[in-house]
Amino acid sequence: MRQSKSFKKKRGCNMKTEVTELLGIEYPIIQGGMAWVAEYHLAAGVSNAGGLGLIGAASAPEEWVREQIREAKKLTDKPFGVNIMLMSPYADEVAKVVAEEGVKVVTTGAGNPEKYMKMWKEAGVKVIPVVASVALAKRMERCGADALVAEGTEAGGHIGENTTMVLVPQIVDAVNIPVIAAGGIADGRGIAATFMLGARAVQMGTHFVATKESMVHENYKNAILKAKDIDSRVTGRTTGHPVRALRNQMTKQYLDMEKAGASFEELEHLTLGGLRRAVVDGDVVNGSVMAGQSAAMVKEILSCEELIQKLVKETDALIGGLNIYG
Repeated sequence: MRQSKSFKKKRGCNMKTEVTELLGIEYPIIQGGMAWVAEYHLAAGVSNAGGLGLIGAASAPEEWVREQIREAKKLTDKPFGVNIMLMSPYADEVAKVVAEEGVKVVTTGAGNPEKYMKMWKEAGVKVIPVVASVALAKRMERCGADALVAEGTEAGGHIGENTTMVLVPQIVDAVNIPVIAAGGIADGRGIAATFMLGARAVQMGTHFVATKESMVHENYKNAILKAKDIDSRVTGRTTGHPVRALRNQMTKQYLDMEKAGASFEELEHLTLGGLRRAVVDGDVVNGSVMAGQSAAMVKEILSCEELIQKLVKETDALIGGLNIYG
């Protein structure tokens, strides 16, 4: 098993790990790069609070991403990153924008970032792919990743099959770069648990959706606040592209159509534009309210600063006195 550097505790609740040192941030907390949700207000808010904020490029063109990066710089002088969905038709252009604009960190999903590695490394960009299997983790390490996000099936949006509890320690054992845990983490108990599994930071999405800096529609935030433990649904298993969201009329119809043997095209048509409908228009009945299983643990809307301080204090109370802090 890889022997990682120990945690260090300094002035009160501040925590230092390999990941905070790698990224130049105060706390080992990263905000997920959620499509339509993770724009510059949220990214800057998280970074100003001591974590790492991410702008979610999703399938947006390079002009939009460049503008988002420049607007974020107006709000924060702290490091922030961009999440790139590598299957986006604009991935090549967005990868160049990241290097040109001096972005400090890139997280990637839905593909292999290897062809951009040389350009990013020369520009001083830290590259952190999101992975859902040991095999992919090893592959990303070989192609030059600086760290990895091991995302369990508890996460919202597109998911793998392994839970965070079993995925994180297996990936920690398999690679020699820092591992960041994601999926189902909403409080200090979850952070402490993943640290015990060998993670050196966490990535959280759902809880940051319900923050004051998040620009999503109030209906979306309220859907998360009202969520119960039984309200999470996974659609798309039959297509090989499972997605986790809160149950509503859309998920019911989708699952009924899947059960009836609907074609991939029919299912895609049902969800086309669904995330935007929920995030921007506030249609939480027919839109796709992507959220992790942790939604039921989110009880109030806090600022990014309030949330991160709460998380750090909870974590510190649980493991602050143990040797992993040094």
